[in-house]
Amino acid sequence: MDFDTGSRLKEEREKLRLSQRQLATATGVTSGMISMIEQNRTSPSVATLKKILAGLGISLGDFFAGGGDGGTKWHFRHDELREITPAAKLGEAGGGVVFRQVGRPGASAVQMLYETYASGADTGAELYSHDAEEAGIVISGRVLVTVGAETQLLTAGDGYLFNSRTPHRFHNPGPDDCVIVSACTPPTF
Repeated sequence: MDFDTGSRLKEEREKLRLSQRQLATATGVTSGMISMIEQNRTSPSVATLKKILAGLGISLGDFFAGGGDGGTKWHFRHDELREITPAAKLGEAGGGVVFRQVGRPGASAVQMLYETYASGADTGAELYSHDAEEAGIVISGRVLVTVGAETQLLTAGDGYLFNSRTPHRFHNPGPDDCVIVSACTPPTF
């Protein structure tokens, strides 16, 4: 997927008539970092992008969504799942993380994701949080899930359910890819 994170971020910032410095002050992310992201000179971590988007009042799903597809469609083939992966997670050393969402962002009170973690991939070194609850089931592979100060290794068939306001992180220790089907409500990721 070819997604221009920098242009999209600049477009959203300018819609609110914020300078890079104003956005930096509101989010705790340096104006230099925001500038580099907007110029596509660096890719933000999930945690950093979430901080910036929180300052803009939009979710990751809405940020990565294309135009609305309308209607009341209730079924989605695998190739119709909308990729909402931050650019920083694609092609990192050790693999990548890919998030695909069922349905159109903002069209439902629940956000359903098909998550793939390559061997060694994770959601970033920093724990992140958002205003929701999330649950998931590991379909294949294994994943280290950190919620607060506790880390558990989950394998195929294992699940999780936690308040997403608690800082958390996902890491695939390998050796195989890991697939998770998860849900978040309200949709904030």
